[in-house]
Amino acid sequence: MINNRFKLNSVYMAILMATGSVATAHAAEGQAEQDQNGEVEVIQVSGIRGSLTKSADVKRSSFGVVDAITAEDIGKFPDTNLAESLQRISGVSIDRDNNEGNQVTVRGFGPNFNLVTLNGRQMPNSSVLQSAGISRSFNFREIASETVSGVEVHKTGKAYVSSGGIGATIDIQTAKPFDYDGFKAFASAKAIHDTSVEEGDDLTPEVSGMISNTFLDGKLGVLLSASYSERHSHRDRAGTEGWVRNRGNRDKIDTSAIDTSKNPEQAFWTAWTATSEHYDTERERTNAQLVLQYSPIDSLTATADYTISRFEETSLTNRSSFWFDDPSGATDANGTLVMPRNPNDELNFWAWEFYEEKENDSLGLNLQWDYSDKLSFELDFHDSESHSNPDGDTAETLANLKNPPGSVDLIGADFVGDIPAIIVDDSSLPGGAYDKANIVSDLYQQRGYEMENNIQQVHLSGTWFNDGSGDLNKITFGIHKTKYEVDTYLSEVFAFVNVPLDDLDLKFVDAGDTMDEFSGYKDLFPYIPKYNVHDFVDIVEAEGVYQEPNITSNGMEEDTLAAYLSVDIETEFNELPVRINAGVRYEDTDVDAYSIQPGIIAMNYNHPEELREVFADDATPQKLSGDYTRILPNVDFQLDVTDDIVTRFSYSRTISRADISAMFPGTTTDARPDGPYLASQGNPSLLPITSDNFDFSLEWYGDDGSYASVGYFKKFVENFIGAGVENRTIADVNGNALTNPSVNPRPGCPDASATPNPNCLSQPDDPVIIWEVSTPSNLQNNEIDGWEFNVQYMFGETGFGTVANYTIVDSDESFNRFDFDTTVALTGLSDSANLVGFYENDSLQVRLAYNWRDDFLQALGNEPTYTESYGQLDASISYDINDTFSVFADGINLLNETVRRHARFEEQLLTAEQYGPRYTVGVRAKW
Repeated sequence: MINNRFKLNSVYMAILMATGSVATAHAAEGQAEQDQNGEVEVIQVSGIRGSLTKSADVKRSSFGVVDAITAEDIGKFPDTNLAESLQRISGVSIDRDNNEGNQVTVRGFGPNFNLVTLNGRQMPNSSVLQSAGISRSFNFREIASETVSGVEVHKTGKAYVSSGGIGATIDIQTAKPFDYDGFKAFASAKAIHDTSVEEGDDLTPEVSGMISNTFLDGKLGVLLSASYSERHSHRDRAGTEGWVRNRGNRDKIDTSAIDTSKNPEQAFWTAWTATSEHYDTERERTNAQLVLQYSPIDSLTATADYTISRFEETSLTNRSSFWFDDPSGATDANGTLVMPRNPNDELNFWAWEFYEEKENDSLGLNLQWDYSDKLSFELDFHDSESHSNPDGDTAETLANLKNPPGSVDLIGADFVGDIPAIIVDDSSLPGGAYDKANIVSDLYQQRGYEMENNIQQVHLSGTWFNDGSGDLNKITFGIHKTKYEVDTYLSEVFAFVNVPLDDLDLKFVDAGDTMDEFSGYKDLFPYIPKYNVHDFVDIVEAEGVYQEPNITSNGMEEDTLAAYLSVDIETEFNELPVRINAGVRYEDTDVDAYSIQPGIIAMNYNHPEELREVFADDATPQKLSGDYTRILPNVDFQLDVTDDIVTRFSYSRTISRADISAMFPGTTTDARPDGPYLASQGNPSLLPITSDNFDFSLEWYGDDGSYASVGYFKKFVENFIGAGVENRTIADVNGNALTNPSVNPRPGCPDASATPNPNCLSQPDDPVIIWEVSTPSNLQNNEIDGWEFNVQYMFGETGFGTVANYTIVDSDESFNRFDFDTTVALTGLSDSANLVGFYENDSLQVRLAYNWRDDFLQALGNEPTYTESYGQLDASISYDINDTFSVFADGINLLNETVRRHARFEEQLLTAEQYGPRYTVGVRAKW
């Protein structure tokens, strides 16, 4: 495979050699101290070493297991993307999209199992693509790293920390004017060069800045930060649209090679398609935050903040492919049809547009009041909303052209390498399959979400300090109310059309070096089509066959009331310092979900490959409710064995709530004439996934920011959510079971006319369809454990330093690839490693960072999706011209690593993607 299982050896050696030299003294350091409230007071420092030292101090002074990343300087975060920085923490891995980190996995728990907060507040998320679902997961690509002062990853639960993260709670922290002494400002401008770009600009801008000042003798503070970024990129992809078990005529499949000791049923898998395609993407991102602080008296501070982000991305895609409608060939030992052939078929030429627009807004108010030296209170409120495609624009528009049915003598693919070798015999088609004269229209489709996700939270907390004798240090208490409201509008239309293509600007481009980082790239499709999908839809409209999309509304309101109590104790054991935090959190949650969709009148046999619903004109609402309560205790115990050695034990119970889309009560169907007949329905009565967590760690801390730690964790997780499948009928609007009009079809069927042909609609005497209806349910318990190894070491006064960590994660149950009844599996479980080497002196900073993640199960649907192991080398360099100005450069994915995902077995390629390195150069100023 292109991505070997473990590429660390050579990269480790290169970085370790680089960190072994002697050079001049390091840059300024800083430290973190605890104030009387037990909170970490962050003192402004600069430089790589200072940032790492602060992070080590946060780790040491925190209760439980907390890792942190802090800005190297004002407006200067370690990486260009927050997710890319988080992956440097042990136990944290990232999911990438378009060669950029977007979501995180912590200790084997994927994005949906982690809670991301902004300054302690839960932020909403929205999505536009049906394939993306509706997740609670925050997408880190929507926020600029320059506006962030620090990130803390809480791997153990606390009573006073918001619930929702089994893997971790990740808090993104931004600056406030009272964090600085008087005037402070920075500005940054850089140019981004993505080497993959084929359409668009080779250089795109990114600018950011912040200005903060205090007035009225420090009683009033104002801070304004903003950033704007453009990025153009290109992606090559080869793959399939999935693999299906036992699809095809078994009489045409040679299964004699199947290893029946593993696969006694002799199940076989065939690919839907074989594909080569180009993606061209343009993205704009804007972030801004205004913070006002006022302290009329020393004991009272009021803070108001308004945060916005605007995100817009457009991807244009063109694809050459074909469908295996009637495949034949021989399987391998697993049962994969590795060399499918299909006679008398056709090629498909697709155009796609993905459009995503998001508007995120958050208004927050905070009051901090020191009632006395012993008692303080804090009231925090925010109203935050994420709105995707607010103008109702279609998120996904696609069209397909094809050769006349059966005009290509033979299509096939060999799935024996990293990417498929394409076989096309179009010798009997005059001019060939890529001649426009031999191409006709096929279909168009439009779909996508407009979504509004609103979160309102009120948090009233208090802290009592014991300034007298005794071991009790403080008591923290509070109530926390969260209202989580989601409304979605799903728009979708799918239609086969027969329209003239005379006015369509259709060209073919030579595939050239498409996927040239993979062996066998010259055996892909030789040409890629180039046409605009909207031009095709315009032709459809001009011909009068355009169909308006169907609209389905879904929504949910989740109300949670929480109360908590937490105590801090400082004592001694055998004259050794001991710190204890113990707390309990009580939560009560009510869920109300709705779906508004038209009922189904009949199934329409409109195409040899499709059974489509015919909906009633009037929509019918459905409502379902659920509720649950949970008690979440925690205990953290810290023993300082020496001044340098710390041991910890932590226990906590944490929860992760179900995805939003899993709770909608509406029913969706997906059927083909010969099956499968699939349907799904949500379940608002889903219980949260609950985990009892145990952590043990041993840590050593040096005086210069160096530290080493080894930690073991174990999680007992219950109520994992999976798809419970029931085989049953689905009723039409009259209460009768839906039937299949494609069996013994009547004359004139199938018929793709815009107005359904009555002969092609379900009739009472047609065979009843037995649907595979999947409903999310709490199905399974699991145990997960692992080890985290960390070393952060500064090489004296040389200016060199290194950070290395390795995480091992395991589960008591592994996914059995030959168990076809599995509906629950832990996704995202994988080992990971990081190695960072750096050098800095008074003016120069250089860093190399390598991250590796082992292969992992990414998703489990009808068939699993695996992401293969991936390693990436990044580099950065900056030079301080003087105390005000500095210049810098960054390189991302310097080794031009590629991504490969497969289905149940390695030969079942799903997607292979190639991006290219990305570079930035810029200038930064601070005052």
